[in-house]
Amino acid sequence: MLQGPYGSLDRDRPLIRLHFTSCAVGTLLLPLSGLVACLSLSLIYHFEESTYTHCQVSNYLPSISAAISRVPERYIWRCCIGLHSAPRFLVSATYFSFYRSRFASKLPELLLSVLTLLCSLAENCGLLLLTYVSSTETYNVHKNGFIVFIASSLLHMVSTCRLWHVIRRYSVNPEEVTSYRWKVRLFLFNVSCCLAAAYFFRRHNKFCETGSKCLSTVRLSCLKVPEVVLSVSVPPAVYTLFALCEYLVVFSNMAFHMTAFWDFGSKEVIVATPPEDKRY
Repeated sequence: MLQGPYGSLDRDRPLIRLHFTSCAVGTLLLPLSGLVACLSLSLIYHFEESTYTHCQVSNYLPSISAAISRVPERYIWRCCIGLHSAPRFLVSATYFSFYRSRFASKLPELLLSVLTLLCSLAENCGLLLLTYVSSTETYNVHKNGFIVFIASSLLHMVSTCRLWHVIRRYSVNPEEVTSYRWKVRLFLFNVSCCLAAAYFFRRHNKFCETGSKCLSTVRLSCLKVPEVVLSVSVPPAVYTLFALCEYLVVFSNMAFHMTAFWDFGSKEVIVATPPEDKRY
């Protein structure tokens, strides 16, 4: 038997060993910190450009597309999303392996787990597409990437909730029950924010409201002054409400994926040498 430069014990020792929770938190912090940094830089240094609307109405928050389309925000966001995409693909494969072992004898759930995997991959690819093709470069490609991201994200959430509903019925693990409940709550919250964002976006594009005047009457009887009518302009800021709902959509999406913290909290990510076949 040939002796290598190191013994069998060193050779079989894992090269990398990480707790899954550490990997999940690190993966989440990349897009979260990137988004917060891009929004902050846009508000501080590019407020006029990032809050500009096509009909030039009042707006006080940049949309995510506007916030990640300028320098250096563009490169910060691309770097964070690029780094976090590889672990996302790994988590997608991990969930599929988990579902396949749980539903090996149940064809409907097994097919649904395949659909969940495809939606997860499409969601990640859509996010990469809208990230690396900004709205100021090729708007139609960016828009299609956003549509793929949102549609696949919602379908992934509802299929995941369905699978975990089945798991919960036969599970006594409190962490799995907690994970299911938070998945459902975050899915419902995400859908609500998506509908609100769609409403505000459509209303902004259809009406382009410039503002309204609020009339109020002030009485100063102690000073023996007649009634004074004040006219105050109140901007509707519909696009600002759209941007706020868009933030909540993204944050709730991140939180939904973070429920993997409960699903695989006791697992580890290991890179090791596979055992060799013994020959005699």
